[in-house]
Amino acid sequence: MRLKLVPANTSFDFFRYSVVTFGVSALAMVLSVVLFFAFGLNYGIDFRGGTTIRTEATIAVNVSDYRDVLSGLDLGDVTITEVTNPADALQGINRNVTQIRIEQQEGDQAASVETVSRVKEALRTIDPAMTFPSVESVGPKVSGELIQTAVIAVVLAIVAVLFYIWLRFEWQFSLGAVVALIHDVVLTIGVFAALQIKFDLAIIAAILTIVGYSLNDTVVVFDRVRENLRKFKKLRLQDVLSQSINETLSRTVMTSVTTLIALIALFVLGGDVIHSFVFAMIWGVIVGTYSSVFVASNILLRLGVKRDWDKKDGAAGTQFANIDA
Repeated sequence: MRLKLVPANTSFDFFRYSVVTFGVSALAMVLSVVLFFAFGLNYGIDFRGGTTIRTEATIAVNVSDYRDVLSGLDLGDVTITEVTNPADALQGINRNVTQIRIEQQEGDQAASVETVSRVKEALRTIDPAMTFPSVESVGPKVSGELIQTAVIAVVLAIVAVLFYIWLRFEWQFSLGAVVALIHDVVLTIGVFAALQIKFDLAIIAAILTIVGYSLNDTVVVFDRVRENLRKFKKLRLQDVLSQSINETLSRTVMTSVTTLIALIALFVLGGDVIHSFVFAMIWGVIVGTYSSVFVASNILLRLGVKRDWDKKDGAAGTQFANIDA
């Protein structure tokens, strides 16, 4: 017996309250922008600059002990990560390696000798034989470049999506997909600003993953819309869109739920190191699924679209529509 989270044949009217859903999305985006400018993001060391110290101990690593001895040094944001090497694990070797990241200290352009010395002395109270293979610093200039590069990466990803969907469908589909992606990115930044969760390079990776996930959902719906536009040439566009969403609803819900199960397991069992990344992914799956149904399709309904896909239109930009990619 096949597991079905949604009945095979649904007939929900997804546009019955389109004004409400679209209004809620617009309001949420405005609120996210306000929160961003009002509170800003809680940037991690990647974007604020700081010091990374790699340690190697002779006893098993206990992250809580490391955190306790460093908390009294008043160093600000400190991240402690146990580093494992799969190759060593296969050979039964445990090097007890950790990576400690300390935020940029006020007035320091690089890691001061005094700061590093204090950290080493504190950690050697846990293991006097502890060694420090490397000490690296990220200055304000480098962290500023990372912020700029991260923004460019997200913008280029959205522009690439705009171009790809335009080639595969029409410009109305492309615009709908891009508005949905911008909706997802803005809401993700808004929730991080509201909750002041640490925002670092891992979150940029999560945002780019969210863009891909949301795009995948949107393209599945749009592809069914295109098929139904060929079959139901006299049906209202609103009805064609609603029917297409219903026909792909089971797949959409199943994909989202199974992805969320894995992400929730990671959030609960994965530890502090990946909490912010996994939280961004969970939030992104939820808003990405929502935007595919209620944002992208709403934009398409308002812009209108070519009804007869059996007739070729050289100006439509759909010359690659029948290519599988």
